[in-house]
Amino acid sequence: MRTATLGPAQRAEALAGMAEHELDLLVVGAGVVGAGTALDAVTRGLSTGLVEARDWASGTSSRSSKLIHGGLRYLEMLDFALVREALKERGLLLERLAPHLVKPVPFLYPLQHQGWERLYAGSGVALYDAMSMARGHGRGLPVHRHLTRRHALRVAPCLKKDALVGALQYYDAQMDDARYVATLVRTAAAYGAQVANRARVTGFLREGERVVGARVQDVEAGGEYEIHAKQIVNATGVWTDDTQAMVGERGQFHVRASKGIHLVVPKDRIHSTTGLILRTEKSVLFVIPWGRHWIIGTTDTDWDLDKAHPAASSADIDYLLENVNSVLAVPLTRDDVEGVYAGLRPLLAGESDATSKLSREHTVAHPVPGLVVVAGGKYTTYRVMAKDAVDEAVHALDRRVAGCVTEDIPLVGAEGYRALWNARARIAARTGLHVVRVEHLLNRYGSMAEELLELIAEDPSLGEPLQGAEDYLRAEVVYAASHEGARHLDDVLTRRTRISIETFDRGTRCARETAELMAPVLGWDDDHVDREVKHYEKRVEAERESQRQPDDLTADAARLGAPDIVPL
Repeated sequence: MRTATLGPAQRAEALAGMAEHELDLLVVGAGVVGAGTALDAVTRGLSTGLVEARDWASGTSSRSSKLIHGGLRYLEMLDFALVREALKERGLLLERLAPHLVKPVPFLYPLQHQGWERLYAGSGVALYDAMSMARGHGRGLPVHRHLTRRHALRVAPCLKKDALVGALQYYDAQMDDARYVATLVRTAAAYGAQVANRARVTGFLREGERVVGARVQDVEAGGEYEIHAKQIVNATGVWTDDTQAMVGERGQFHVRASKGIHLVVPKDRIHSTTGLILRTEKSVLFVIPWGRHWIIGTTDTDWDLDKAHPAASSADIDYLLENVNSVLAVPLTRDDVEGVYAGLRPLLAGESDATSKLSREHTVAHPVPGLVVVAGGKYTTYRVMAKDAVDEAVHALDRRVAGCVTEDIPLVGAEGYRALWNARARIAARTGLHVVRVEHLLNRYGSMAEELLELIAEDPSLGEPLQGAEDYLRAEVVYAASHEGARHLDDVLTRRTRISIETFDRGTRCARETAELMAPVLGWDDDHVDREVKHYEKRVEAERESQRQPDDLTADAARLGAPDIVPL
């Protein structure tokens, strides 16, 4: 089983190693595209480094709708090439690359008009299924079906009877976006990439016009490294323009940020066995099954304020509640909302002023020698974006480089996952864990769940759930710090787990227990534990305050009331 450990020692070794020898490729930014680029490069035999200013997926890549989808609505825009590409990637992820992380999810599309709408929407969904099958990667999902109103209400009793005349049901896929990126980073490291989070690029090294490396600040331990590389890939998403400014080049394109917010509500607030997809006057609205919860999203509004911590305003929350309540027999209220999160889509500007019409295509450019920029795109097609970025970079290398092989490189945890899933009852009997707990671990870590089970065997107390966040085991916190690069309490509660959006207290009840579990791994004393907990509590309060504000400007100001934690 291929694996990699991303603990404190490995991080320090990676930074020192990157500074010691010139790399073939240095990737800046560890969202899904940057992590995918590092994996693509290292599996072609290139010496590869990956640095991230904050945490893996701390920006856009942990704040998405958590869907792996072909983009059904892009069919309506006649963007067949984008849909075809995304459907192929969806199939690869489901069947070959990450079956432990990417799972099928059903959606119900309520029809509100007799006759023509069923024909129109049904034709689109039929084409969607046909395009998927034609690529040979659609067999993992059931085909769509037409439902009468009575049948639709049996599947989704939550709907108002007058909200539909019938329905279509189709399938897409979903994943935990932050966990996916962390697994992608570990896969790159397992193949030899040197990776470090909390390592901020402060400037680029130049020889004449050529970019030959980057100055990287160790945000955790202090100090600065000069990392030399034959080629650098800027994969910083909504920060693309800021990163480009460090070389005095904006590049051939401009990246605009569009804010999307999501609400999380408990499973029992919406009585349905399927997700929902609804049309709004501006876009589409998803109600997505998420374990013991539902995710409701999203909005689509221009954002030019703080990129690190986009804030959800009261108006954003009201918009989603109003639109979802238009079809629900029992409406949701603010009191039903467990969690709220906001993310920024990196959109290529130039096509239209309306952000919902900006391009979801991606672009790769080489604005100055030694520096490649990749931007735009969508989560589902990250692997294609990574391939294109590395293809562009290797043109400038003075040797023959192998082609992309990531179509055949499963992520760590995929190998042996199905066999372990089939044996989950035996594993439960062997370990003393309930079979539901074993399933939980397998669907989050795949075959690497064995590493967590070893931790529990050594210390049975780690097999207990976290107090106040019972869906997660104490072992997962220790593992996040020892194996997955978590450096702060926020990393664990927000990204390695999703406790910050899945509990009404936003994770404050289990914050101290979580910090105390991390402490031995990261060498924290009691004062450091206190500081982590207080910072997290301030962050939660700042987010709650921002969500009470009427607009983006006041929400942004409130969210900035809790600064990022800085190690002492």
